[in-house]
Amino acid sequence: QVQLVESGGGLVQPGGSLRLSCAASRPILHMYAMAWYRQAPGKQRLVVAHITRDGRANYVDSVKGRFTISRNNANNTVYLQMNSLKPEDTAIYYCNAGDYSGGAYYSYDSWGQGTQVTVSS
Repeated sequence: QVQLVESGGGLVQPGGSLRLSCAASRPILHMYAMAWYRQAPGKQRLVVAHITRDGRANYVDSVKGRFTISRNNANNTVYLQMNSLKPEDTAIYYCNAGDYSGGAYYSYDSWGQGTQVTVSS
């Protein structure tokens, strides 16, 4: 199981930006496809973006053009740059290690503790 640690959340005004980071306890992230999920209060945890081992990214429609997922295998970290934030982006954000196969992302049971993002004026 991969141990992951997220950071970078906080309180930001609508229209603002945040960059989330996800690091693993061991230098192994290059072996996995990675994803960011989010969970709002009372709602399901849903994928926001994923990135393949070779850097191809995909996004849910609600964040396209505003969020960018990236990875730096050399420093064992995955990022989520979030711009033009909206109140509906408020959630706990989690990173996940998984696999990408047949055009789909499959999550493994490897989750961090999450980082809270609150978008409010």
